[in-house]
Amino acid sequence: MSAPIEGQREGSLEAPTRHPLNWRDPEFYNEESLFTELERVFDICHGCRRCVSLCNSFPTLFDLVDESETMEVDGVAKADYWKVVDHCYLCDLCYLTKCPYVPPHPWNLDFPHVMLRAKAVRYKKEGAKASHKLMSSTDTVGKLAGIPVVAQAVNAANKMKPVRKVLDKVMGVHPDAILPEYHSNTGRKRLKNHSSSNKPEAVGRTQGQVALFATCYGNYNEPHIVEDLVKVFEHNGIPVTLAEKERCCGMPKLELGDLEAVEDAKNHNIPVLVKAIDAGYDIVAPVPSCVLMFKQELPLMYPDDADVQKVKAHIFDPFEYLMIRQKEGRMNTEFKEKLGKIAYHASCHLRVQNIGLKTREALELVPGTEIDVIERCSGHDGTYAVKSEFHEISMKICRPVVSRVQKAGADHYSSDCPMAGHQIENGLDGDKAPEHPLTLLRKAYGL
Repeated sequence: MSAPIEGQREGSLEAPTRHPLNWRDPEFYNEESLFTELERVFDICHGCRRCVSLCNSFPTLFDLVDESETMEVDGVAKADYWKVVDHCYLCDLCYLTKCPYVPPHPWNLDFPHVMLRAKAVRYKKEGAKASHKLMSSTDTVGKLAGIPVVAQAVNAANKMKPVRKVLDKVMGVHPDAILPEYHSNTGRKRLKNHSSSNKPEAVGRTQGQVALFATCYGNYNEPHIVEDLVKVFEHNGIPVTLAEKERCCGMPKLELGDLEAVEDAKNHNIPVLVKAIDAGYDIVAPVPSCVLMFKQELPLMYPDDADVQKVKAHIFDPFEYLMIRQKEGRMNTEFKEKLGKIAYHASCHLRVQNIGLKTREALELVPGTEIDVIERCSGHDGTYAVKSEFHEISMKICRPVVSRVQKAGADHYSSDCPMAGHQIENGLDGDKAPEHPLTLLRKAYGL
């Protein structure tokens, strides 16, 4: 391993800073250069090993090193580097919560973005499995599976063991993975005729009215969540309107390494969201991964795009928005129902937004409510837990979360990421269904 720079043995004590993703540079796709960087990064990780408890990328890397002839990274076959890459689902926890060598440290280690570069290089060279492309095409799947009658048939088929065996063989979808349900009465349809009588009131850095980016998942899979968001916001005097139109935020394609598809989604979404912002609206989305895409990944891909940066400044997690207003005494705290004890899972893509545990803060305002916070990865990541080759590993990652939920003996368990909630449900063997924090807050208001 390279010798530490004098005075930097314990890592930097300064706040992490993220460098833009230079994905337009031809050198970004230079495979020889990529493998040189992978070896450098893996060497540093091998010498540190702080991230062994996160995703399976790190145990995979360390096992490869320990089982090699040299017991160093130089003893690992370059072809095996891809085994490490395959297990990274870009949760960013290693960068923001564990790694002491992120910039401004001179070693300039950004593990997730090196993994993203590797995924992009491979996608450009080889493409991806047809099944993986389909899984990441959430708009297409949602539209097709959400057709009336088709939605009922798909939902029923996804619960049949013979069908699941076929999906395993044909699509690589694990038979034990919980698959999302599809709705023909989508979130956007349910809110199509919604209008508000509230008048916007700017508070803090909020403009006091929001345009809702429903997200693919909120629109097609759990439309009740977007309904809950609207009910809670309107009850707090915040006018809500739907974004004029929307496409997938691009996160599933980012995780696949298909950066051109990410750009296509960006070119569709950003002008619509900027138009809403210029009209006096903030943007809110109910799924943390989608908020993070606009807050972090797109701004790092397009650091000089003023419109992308404008959306970054005006998009909020729902509870972040509510708590900004609560700080100024503008959140409705007249609750009608107690919630009891909640086992609350703070999802990775929410934690890395660096906004604190705003969901916990909001729910703690409800009298007679106790929050048991679980800050560990559920191992889901949208498609990782669904894929046959990764499902069992994902459930192993989720096991500590499931144990915490069981130990809590709570009245409710919840996660801001609805997919993480169902991953926990899977670990609980379907004994009890998760309830989204927005659903719980709506219940507390008696709406």
